[in-house]
Amino acid sequence: MVEADVGLGSPLVFKLDTLQPTGTFKIRGAFNRLLSEDTLPERVVAASGGNFARAVAHAARALGVEAHLFVPDTSPTEKIEPLRSYGAVVHLISGMYPDALAASEAYAAKHGGLFAHAYDQTEMVAGAGTLGLELDAQIPDADTVLVAVGGGGLIAGIAAWFRGDVKVVGVETEGTASLHAAFAAGRPTDVELSGIAISSLGSRRIGELPGEAARQWVAESVLVSDEDIVGAQQHLWDELRVVVEAGSAAPMASLLSGAYRPEPGERVAVVLCGANAHWSP
Repeated sequence: MVEADVGLGSPLVFKLDTLQPTGTFKIRGAFNRLLSEDTLPERVVAASGGNFARAVAHAARALGVEAHLFVPDTSPTEKIEPLRSYGAVVHLISGMYPDALAASEAYAAKHGGLFAHAYDQTEMVAGAGTLGLELDAQIPDADTVLVAVGGGGLIAGIAAWFRGDVKVVGVETEGTASLHAAFAAGRPTDVELSGIAISSLGSRRIGELPGEAARQWVAESVLVSDEDIVGAQQHLWDELRVVVEAGSAAPMASLLSGAYRPEPGERVAVVLCGANAHWSP
């Protein structure tokens, strides 16, 4: 965690889950899922745009579990290449995350193994919720937490921890707006995916568990453009020398673009959730 004035008129607090092993918050849920069983499974099966796969591969290697990971061939190579170095079996699937998810579910049904969903499982939401617990202890006077949203596991865990005591705001890109669409429709609904943040935020619809948590405890959802994302990545580098991937830059982009405007004196925490960037300053 770091507190800094980054040129917006008042200090912000940044939660740097970019510094987690494998570079994202996903490690929280990956370990929680594997350790939730009475005995360790022989095999774990998961689908991911890259970040969750890397977290599962890391956790599986640490615990001596065989990992089968299903990754879309549209993911950046820098998210795919490290997976084999963990000893995981990597299945490249044509298409995007929903295609990899369908393939992973079919594999688990046929061959067995513990199935780990990237965001729509209790263990994933609870694992992500440990970030909220830490924020609560580190910033007890926080008014608002800004969180990027893909499938919704991270924001669900954080919102479930605070349960309305702190304002939780979801931030998505215009091309990955699953939570925004769910709020508009009153239920999880499919969206078309496009743009710069697909590999980290590219869920076609918000998960059922995250959607229910968001309905109860997320105050609002705001959207930013791809151009806003690139500007936020550059701003974070210029001001903090922090590199983040596109999806992770969404909360900062909401402040720079005015998609979210804090009230005077509002104490804002910005969650930077991933550093596996295919961007360089």
